[in-house]
Amino acid sequence: MTRRLRQSRGFTLIEVLVALAVFGIMAALAYGALSQTLLSAEILSDRMDRLQALQRTMRILTDDFQQLAPRPVRDEIGDGFGPALDTDFNSGFALELTHGGWNNPIALPRGTMQRSAYRIEEDELIRYHWRVLDRTFSNEPVSVALIDGIESIVFLFMQTDGEWTEKWPPANQAGPLGARLRPRAVQIVMTLENEGEITRLIEVAP
Repeated sequence: MTRRLRQSRGFTLIEVLVALAVFGIMAALAYGALSQTLLSAEILSDRMDRLQALQRTMRILTDDFQQLAPRPVRDEIGDGFGPALDTDFNSGFALELTHGGWNNPIALPRGTMQRSAYRIEEDELIRYHWRVLDRTFSNEPVSVALIDGIESIVFLFMQTDGEWTEKWPPANQAGPLGARLRPRAVQIVMTLENEGEITRLIEVAP
């Protein structure tokens, strides 16, 4: 009878405490590993979102410049024309241009050329576009934020003689000829908060 009682007795208090301690240590290690995994996944997701925003921004800029059209636009009051590509800050934008490639999938009564503009607002690069080329004061632009965390963006334009300039049209190409003039290539130098300086060279279609 005594032997049976000894064989059927349970765990001692010390054994239970040791088991709980081991379980607690294992749970803490597992939680730490899980937290690190979740944090790494979140960081990776943020980096992927950032990379996609940067790629999208560069793709839009590239498309606009590659399809740059030699089409000046009438100003808002109708007594003059703006160049096809304009870097005059008097317009309120860092850059304004006429380009093709405006899709028209439902065959609306409009052309496929579009007037777009870019500028930095706070730390975001904003792209604007108008639904008409020769706009008036009543034509409000549509704005899209492309990427944030941007410190600066510089556009350099290659002239026909191979020289680079930050101003377009060039100072020596005023008048109607300069209004329709296109550069041979465009270099974009974008400085981002965490990524540093990114450069892109774009050939303009002749």
